[in-house]
Amino acid sequence: MEDIEIARNAKLKKIDEITNKLDIPEEYIEQYGKYKAKISLNYYNKIKDKNNGKLILVTAINPTPLGEGKTTASIGLADGLNRINKNAILALREPSLGPVFGIKGGATGGGHSQVAPMEDINLHFTGDIHAITCANNLLSAIIDNHIFHGNELNIKKVVWKRCVDLNDRALRRVQIGLSGEKNMSPREDSFDISVASEIMAILCLSKDLNDLKRRLGNIIIGYDIADKPVRCKDLNAEGSLTVVLKEAMNPNIVQTLENNPAIIHGGPFANIAHGCNSIVATKMALKLGDYVVTEAGFGADLGAEKFLNIKCRNIGISPDCVVIVATLRALKYHGGASKEDSSKENKEALKNGIHNLVKHIENIKSFGLNTIVAINKFVTDTREEIEILENELKGLVDYSLLENWEKGGDGATDLAEKVVSICDEKSEFVNTYDLESTIKEKIESVAKKIYGAEGVEYSEEAENQIEEFEKLLGDEATKVPICIAKTQYSLSDNPKDLLCEEPFKIHISSIEFRAGAEFVVVKTGKIMTMPGLPKIPAAEKIDLDENENIVGIF
Repeated sequence: MEDIEIARNAKLKKIDEITNKLDIPEEYIEQYGKYKAKISLNYYNKIKDKNNGKLILVTAINPTPLGEGKTTASIGLADGLNRINKNAILALREPSLGPVFGIKGGATGGGHSQVAPMEDINLHFTGDIHAITCANNLLSAIIDNHIFHGNELNIKKVVWKRCVDLNDRALRRVQIGLSGEKNMSPREDSFDISVASEIMAILCLSKDLNDLKRRLGNIIIGYDIADKPVRCKDLNAEGSLTVVLKEAMNPNIVQTLENNPAIIHGGPFANIAHGCNSIVATKMALKLGDYVVTEAGFGADLGAEKFLNIKCRNIGISPDCVVIVATLRALKYHGGASKEDSSKENKEALKNGIHNLVKHIENIKSFGLNTIVAINKFVTDTREEIEILENELKGLVDYSLLENWEKGGDGATDLAEKVVSICDEKSEFVNTYDLESTIKEKIESVAKKIYGAEGVEYSEEAENQIEEFEKLLGDEATKVPICIAKTQYSLSDNPKDLLCEEPFKIHISSIEFRAGAEFVVVKTGKIMTMPGLPKIPAAEKIDLDENENIVGIF
């Protein structure tokens, strides 16, 4: 049975039953149909003095085309915690339409560990990402309108990009202003996917509406003839952008197939953005649940690193436990087995591939955090291969076999019990780098400590950009976290180098300062902020059946 059929056959509760379970008064809930709603930010002020629950971060090895099931594991863990009578709540990201219609598919879990209503969440949901797209492009329209009507701010160079929440490689470079109207100046522009927009990052890192407006105002949209930054607030645009985003700032609440609460809000990618759900959603969840399960995109080298070095600095807390998700077939793929052969017994490939898992374990431990490995079990996994993994992990970290795809929360109770125990252990959280370090020192700290690189090489463009930021912006651009945009498939910046057996360097192609998000984006290798569609995109399989039910989302 397909995931969408399992989700459709589930017995969901009306959303007011879920919010009543959390004791949220009706006045703070805005329903979007029967099964989804928004929680007013004002409610947080009512509960802010409550003790925080335990925070559990779910991350993974470097992803493969086979999939590791990180979101499925997160949902299963939350359901498993509730199965052992713990008050647990999920705090996840919103899916982007780009992957839904592209190659990855949806992002609401799988099998009997899903959040629902699955189709709504994967498509338009409550319109948050549409609002981000609108705010982003409203700012673009205001910029070009200002230039058209005389350019009083003497803008010489525009660095603000337009965006759309789809994978559309044709928009990576475009020409605009070609109407021929008087005062219309043609120029080259480009699009990012909406989930890589700075406004997505701003929404996810803002503490409240006032902080949102402040950050929006600080966005650098370009530079003037004196090479001074021109900001969104110089165009008096921050108010209108805040209005567009007002409702989108309220976290969304839905449920798992087992009727447990799930807050889903914000959706930045982890390979080209910071890969974590919103601060307001996480803070809200920590007041509502004794255990909060959240996730960070892709492997621990990307999403978890950014969660810990960017989000934790903004929210002021760190995880009580980190779960690293892997599958035996993905480990074999990392060990040199082909996609087709990864489901077959291959002890040598498994041994070779375990290095990737071990590196991510070391990464999490480098933050001073306690961790556990969760292995999504498949019917093709043999006892001999599981024993190989057990021997490799012995003395390094505990692990649990997950069967929640098939069994729901019942298949994750072992992991749940172990996570509860780990959450009670002490840890000493430390960041990878100090904010007072230079931009280069921060990059090299992440490259060497987290990726395992022997060094870093900078393009001439990147060198010049770092020098300009240090000269023009000073501490504003240098005393902030870095957000490295890197391929998710490898610890290196080469997506084909899965084994990373030979010493490698990280190649920095360009640097961007996001003054509103308050971090520096560091682009490596050939990373793109606008993905493209595969030869046969998922969009070709999505349709309505004869009963007008959506089919094909996976």
